[in-house]
Amino acid sequence: MRPTVHDIARAAGVSLATVDRVLNARPGVRGDTIVRVNAAVDALGYVRDAAAANLARSRRFRLAFVLPRVDTAFHAALRAEVAALRPHAAMDRALIELAEVPAESPAALAATLDRLAAEGIDGVAVMAAETPQTRDALRRLRTAGVRVVTLVADLAQSDRDHFVGINNVAAGRTAGVLMGRFLGRDPGRILVFAAAMSARDQAERRLGFDRVMQADFPQHAVLPTAEAHDDPDLAARRVAQALATHGPLQGIYCIGSGKRGLARALAEAGLARRTTVIVHELSPQTRLALEDGTFDVAITVDVGHMVRSAVRVLRALAGGGTIIPAQERIRLDVVLRENLP
Repeated sequence: MRPTVHDIARAAGVSLATVDRVLNARPGVRGDTIVRVNAAVDALGYVRDAAAANLARSRRFRLAFVLPRVDTAFHAALRAEVAALRPHAAMDRALIELAEVPAESPAALAATLDRLAAEGIDGVAVMAAETPQTRDALRRLRTAGVRVVTLVADLAQSDRDHFVGINNVAAGRTAGVLMGRFLGRDPGRILVFAAAMSARDQAERRLGFDRVMQADFPQHAVLPTAEAHDDPDLAARRVAQALATHGPLQGIYCIGSGKRGLARALAEAGLARRTTVIVHELSPQTRLALEDGTFDVAITVDVGHMVRSAVRVLRALAGGGTIIPAQERIRLDVVLRENLP
C-alpha cells in the first residue's frame, strides 16, 4: 500500500499542516522539523502526486505560445490549433495565450519574452530562429523560473527545457530517399527551395537531404538553395530564375513555405506533372497540388499534436509532473495523392 501524508506526519511526529508546508516548500517551518519530515519521506518511499497537489491548491498555469507573424498555411494552422485548444485547456486549469512577433526581429522577440517573464508566466513555447538575442532572452526566462519548450525548430544551444517537433535531419533524409527513387538512374538537376536557411529546421532538412543524395544518388546535381522568404511572388521568380540559369529541372525539394509561388511557377513554365516535387506540410494548397499531380509527396506532421504536446510538457515541467516520451514523440507522415487523409 502506498504511503500517504498521514503516514509521514505520524513518522515525523508533526501535524498534517506541517507536512504540507514542507512538501510545498512554504515558509514557517523550523530547520530541524524540515529534516525530520524529509527523512520520513525517504524512509517511507513516499512519491508525491504533483497533479493532485496542483489540483488541491487550485493552481492555474499560465502558458504562452510565441510565434512569428508569418502569412503561411503552416503558421495559420498553428494559430488555429492554439485557439482550438484554449477552452479545453482552461477546463484543465491551463490558461493559454498567443503572442506573435515580427518574423525577422530578434529584438521584438526578446522584448516579448521579457514581458511575459515580468507578468509571471509559467511556461513558454517559442518558435524562432536561433540568434544571440534569442538565446539571451531564453536564459533570462529560465533564470526567472519560467519553463521553456522550443517548437518546430529546436534552439539546441539555448537554455530551453524541451523540444517539441520532428527530427528535421531525418525529414530531409526521407525526402532524399524519395527524390532519388522517384528520379531513377538517369542524371537530373534538383532545385532545393526554402523560405530562409537561417531557420534551423530548414537548414537541418537540407543537411539530411544532401547526405542521402551524395551517398546514394550521386548521379543527380543538387543546386544551391533558392530562398523566397515566405513571399509567393518571390518564390515564383526564384523558380523562373533557376529554370533560366540551369535549364529543365527534374526535381524540386521545397524545404519550407513558398508552395503557392512554386505551384504557379511550375504551371507557367509548363512543368506541372513533369517535375518530381517533394514538399513539407499538408495545407489546402498542397492538397490541391497533390490531387492534380503538380506535387508528388508531402512530408507532414500533425500540427495539433505538436500544440497539445507543448502544453502537456509545459504543464509537467511547471507543475512537477511526468513527461511521457512516447506520448510526446511527433510522428513524421508521408502523404501521396493516393493516401490523402
